[in-house]
Amino acid sequence: MANISQIPPQRLGERLAALGIELPTVSGPFGAYVPAKRSGNLVFVSGQLPMKDGKLLATGQVPSRCSIEDAKDAARQCVINALAAVKSAGVDLDNIAGVIRVGVFVSSDMTFTQQPQVANGASELLKDLFGEAGQHARAAVGVPVLPLDASVEIEFVFEIG
Repeated sequence: MANISQIPPQRLGERLAALGIELPTVSGPFGAYVPAKRSGNLVFVSGQLPMKDGKLLATGQVPSRCSIEDAKDAARQCVINALAAVKSAGVDLDNIAGVIRVGVFVSSDMTFTQQPQVANGASELLKDLFGEAGQHARAAVGVPVLPLDASVEIEFVFEIG
């Protein structure tokens, strides 16, 4: 396997493979919406839950029912699911020019204030995958509950080159 730093960011498929990441089949949508929608050179990705093999990776409020580390891993899975959603919208992943914005929602206990730490699970993977083009604007917000009792939900905006 190649060292990921030696693979140009434009070859996203190779970078994913170097990290041992396989994109899943898109699950959902679970309502009256689409997983991803392209408008011009932007792709807007609906909120992604940390689903893997049909199951949530992390449930419940952070940190009482879900550890910060488990929630951070869940945020990473949301990135993987988002890329699968982009691909399902007919976009060649190698044409992603960068990440514009990431909106992270963390199911949080009332006194929990480390949502940015959880969000770093997504941001760090995006940086690994896209290099400088993975830098993005971000919000990390605590909420009392998320769909299906997920610990994390993330929405994305990608730029297409």
